[in-house]
Amino acid sequence: MRDLAAAAGAGSVDVRALDLSDLASVAAFARAWEHPLDILVANAGVMALPSRRTSAEGWEMHLAVNHLGHFALASALHGALRAAGSARLVVVSSGAHRDAPFDFDDPHFERRPYDRWAAYARSKTADVLFAVGAARRWAADGVTANALNPGWITTNLQRHLDDDTLRAMGAIDDNGDIVRQPYCKSAPQGAAASALLAASPLLDGVTGRYFEDNQEAPVVRPGADRPGGVAAHALDPEAADRLWDLADAAVRKGHGG
Repeated sequence: MRDLAAAAGAGSVDVRALDLSDLASVAAFARAWEHPLDILVANAGVMALPSRRTSAEGWEMHLAVNHLGHFALASALHGALRAAGSARLVVVSSGAHRDAPFDFDDPHFERRPYDRWAAYARSKTADVLFAVGAARRWAADGVTANALNPGWITTNLQRHLDDDTLRAMGAIDDNGDIVRQPYCKSAPQGAAASALLAASPLLDGVTGRYFEDNQEAPVVRPGADRPGGVAAHALDPEAADRLWDLADAAVRKGHGG
């Protein structure tokens, strides 16, 4: 926070407590918000939890943090976004979304064996579908919504990965030192797409899209022999609407509605 406040041209910096895995915390944060909101970046995330965990609402934890918490927060702050007149919702997804469509039959691994990578991939598909759903519902309110892939960045997001997994991925060497692969990005490089979607006039009026490397990504089909792109299953408007209804019902139930 001190670094942000000391940056050239910085305004005031206000830090508030928020736990996106806890809908009560999300609701309390939103109730305390009193101003129009120009930009909301949904950036919180967990990845590859070694065992199945659930939130108080019974949602598998990847979905609870990476999707439901963001959905609840943006929905509760919808009035503040609308009041801004031309607000932007930026949802941070991942290229991992290409690995799995959202599973409406068993989203929380209640019947099938838990798989940490499938759980992460599904949650990142949910992130893109959230942007698609918000774009469909909030355009008339002056709110645009887009998703992005920041790329592979070595951060605390990998804290649940053991050394053997990191070595197999080429992320560390035999001594445990970080190996910077050609595809890796620095934190500022990874944040560039979020900044673009949040603030660039080039994105005025653009909504319901998916970006990577600061460009709108092409749609790729299953088995496509090319890196990158956005899977068609993540842009499906019917799936977006279905997921919206599922998340909305969970939020209302969590709030006693």
